Amino acid sequence: MDVGVIGRAAALVTVGEFLASAVTGARVLLIDGEPGIGKTTLWRAAVDEASGLRIVLSGQPAAAESALPYAALADLLRDVDDAVLDTLPDPQRRAIDQVLLRTSAGTDPTGHRATGAAVLGILDRLATRRPVLLAIDDLQWADRSSVQVIEFAIRRTKAPVGLLATVRTEQGEPTPPALTLPDPDRLQRLRIGPLSLGALHELILSRTGRSFPRPTMARIHQVSGGNPFYALELVREFLGGTPTGPDLVLPKSLAGLVVSRIARLDPPVRRALLAAAAAAEPTVELVQQALAVDAATAQRLLEAGETEGLIDLVGAKVRFHHPLLITGVLGAAAPAEVRAMHRRLAGLVGAAEEQARHLALAAVRPDLETVDALDDAATLARRRGAPATAAELLELALRLGADTAARRIRLAGYLFDAGDPVRARELLDPLPDSLPAGRTRAEALLLLATVRAHDDSYREAADCLQRALDEAGDDLRLRVEISNWLVYVLVNLGRIPAARTLTVPMVAEAERLGDPGELAKALASSVMINFVAGQGHDQPTLDRALALEQLDRPTPAMLRPSLINGLVLAWSGRLDEGLDTLLALRRRCLDRGEESDLMFGAFHLVVIECWRGDLAAARSLSDDTLERAQQLGTDLPWAIAESTRSMVSAYLGDADTARAAARAALAIFERGSCLAVTVWPLVTLGFVELSVGDHRAAAELLGPLAAAAVEMGYGEPAAAPFAADAAEALIATGRLDEATTLVDQLEEVGRRLDRAWALALSGRCRCLLAAARGDLDGAAAAGQRALIEHERLPMPLERARTQLVLGQVHRRRRQKRLAADAIRAALATFDELGSRLWADRARAELDRVNVPRGGSTELTPSERRVAELAAAGRTNREVAQAMFIHPKTVEANLARVYRKLGIHSRAELGRRIPELNGPER
Repeated sequence: MDVGVIGRAAALVTVGEFLASAVTGARVLLIDGEPGIGKTTLWRAAVDEASGLRIVLSGQPAAAESALPYAALADLLRDVDDAVLDTLPDPQRRAIDQVLLRTSAGTDPTGHRATGAAVLGILDRLATRRPVLLAIDDLQWADRSSVQVIEFAIRRTKAPVGLLATVRTEQGEPTPPALTLPDPDRLQRLRIGPLSLGALHELILSRTGRSFPRPTMARIHQVSGGNPFYALELVREFLGGTPTGPDLVLPKSLAGLVVSRIARLDPPVRRALLAAAAAAEPTVELVQQALAVDAATAQRLLEAGETEGLIDLVGAKVRFHHPLLITGVLGAAAPAEVRAMHRRLAGLVGAAEEQARHLALAAVRPDLETVDALDDAATLARRRGAPATAAELLELALRLGADTAARRIRLAGYLFDAGDPVRARELLDPLPDSLPAGRTRAEALLLLATVRAHDDSYREAADCLQRALDEAGDDLRLRVEISNWLVYVLVNLGRIPAARTLTVPMVAEAERLGDPGELAKALASSVMINFVAGQGHDQPTLDRALALEQLDRPTPAMLRPSLINGLVLAWSGRLDEGLDTLLALRRRCLDRGEESDLMFGAFHLVVIECWRGDLAAARSLSDDTLERAQQLGTDLPWAIAESTRSMVSAYLGDADTARAAARAALAIFERGSCLAVTVWPLVTLGFVELSVGDHRAAAELLGPLAAAAVEMGYGEPAAAPFAADAAEALIATGRLDEATTLVDQLEEVGRRLDRAWALALSGRCRCLLAAARGDLDGAAAAGQRALIEHERLPMPLERARTQLVLGQVHRRRRQKRLAADAIRAALATFDELGSRLWADRARAELDRVNVPRGGSTELTPSERRVAELAAAGRTNREVAQAMFIHPKTVEANLARVYRKLGIHSRAELGRRIPELNGPER
């Protein structure tokens, strides 16, 4: 580490330890302290130390850049090779091109989350070569958009990436924005305090070549408070001729000292420095243009500032030695002179955001040119994926007095997009009641509803949306947008009939509007509502929605036709197709950094993987979801993640973890009003109690849910997948009439919609009902019919549960061999899945059968019937038609028959049929 850093031995050790730790994973070190205390000196020493062994991306943002979108990020990424950028997915590469101003913003906004995902991708790719160090001096001057993106990447990377940043503090408190991380072990703060008298003397001697008597040094140390920058400025006062005797009069503050020093400069030099201080990225040419002088004069004036130790000329760029000097230059000039300089710079800079900022700082009242420039710059910043910068530009307009309802609504939208829903709500809450009826009030209510839905306050969101729809009048675009959101909110509140009623006019208005993207959402929403209401799968309409879908258009995940398609496929039994569809959507979300949308899809992916029996994949997704929820840091994502953990744990048989996670999720969900998400932890708790054999507890949890689902209008079985477990629990507790009602409903909708899930599980429940009433032959027949339906249902746990029930029935019928075969088949599946509780139950049941555990050549009734028809010369299709099953089910049955009988052809089967009809031993 740099031996030229004086008086900071302990700090250098801390920095060295940080650099060493950052090779094992992401780490952050924030060096904070008051202005001039030596943070930058230490930072530079660390950067120099790291440069030989790490890839260093460094930047030093200035106060004038803090309102420019992605200025700090562009500075960090300026030296990243195109070869690295070219490996990014297209959405991320486009986002980075806009950050680096290599392309103009398109008509559709680039999500700032896509920019975050891009930076994460860049860091991970660079870290495969060498550890990476992000080094930012004066983080408090970094624009908010850059800070959000850097934080996004640092929180998520697992690569060896370190972030070293200095942060100015005032009276011991960091000046925002300060970086935050969910894991405190990865974030370290290093507070830089004053230098000792001896260290300060050594510093002054090394920098100026002058040594002062101890009384003078003591006075300098006292007045400067051990601040090295302040002390050096005081020494320059001495060297400039200020008396140094006992009556020495010194400025009372560092700011005063800086202003005093600048005031001694010649006026032309001060004006040149003012032009540089007011600019976001000062150059010699820009100063020349601002002063309206020739190049030689501008060069001479700036070199005078360099001689005074105020600036450095680095090529064409002008850099101040310290941010306090910028403040001092601006503070030394008259306010009117500063405003005039900003006005001149506004006509010279090219970036719309910077131009608008200069115009705003030049204005004392809202003039049309300035306000229009701020509005246009805010729109451009949002398109570039910088909603935080867009919000700052609009706030400048409001401070100038251009405070209108429409502008406040836009500002609230930008704040919400930038991840600040609290401030967005503060702006929106009082707005609707203060506005006249009409479009503007409708827009305010729509945005307020979006914010309230984000808080999980769906009842309030529904009220706002209904009011907004009433206010929208004949504005088709607004009506369609409001209706789409209202349908979604009503479904989450369990108001299915109300949502269905709304879909017909919504689709009609979307057709009249003629916007493909809005029509796609309306069509997909109508398909989903009718589907969950039990009206079937309208594939032609959904195909049309998918053809119209605009994938690059910012749309909440829950309204995307592609997500709705994935859910409908999965809930109608096509689990593999649904999985593939949702995984593709997940990939898009990852490419764009859309974390909240990722959580929504991840939950359904975990459900599908559990249904499919891939519990390893489900657990991996759940772990990832928990980690992302921790990174997001808000309650709702955490509750969703806990729901996934609960479900996976329940399927694996870890009852304690499943209960704890489900209750943690419920504690959050029950504070809101979204019934759709609250149901899932309850369903999991019911399944856990059923798994451990506590049927009374399961019935108390699931019975009311099943009854409520019917009342709320849920008609699709898999959209309310607790009816079968509820019926099983009710049967076990003797509530047969209630169970019969549920089973009848499940079987009826299963036949009407041809849902294998409903038919298989209602068949299992029929088996249980018949057995409970003493009809064991009827129970066995029902169980066999259920197994036939399971053949077209890729849900192994459910099939194994049916086999277990059928084995229990066979045991009660004293058909031990059939019982053992069924239970062993169930046990094999439970063991393969890793579902411990169900495996233990199967082993206990097998012990009760008490037969040798060898192989079996016995055919099940369904296998025997298939064998008889096939041996009689029927084709697979003819057998399927005769038994009302699918041809693939015939193929599967024949394969098992051949395996059990040790044969290879239908001719051999014909010879063996007479042997199969003997009585069971």
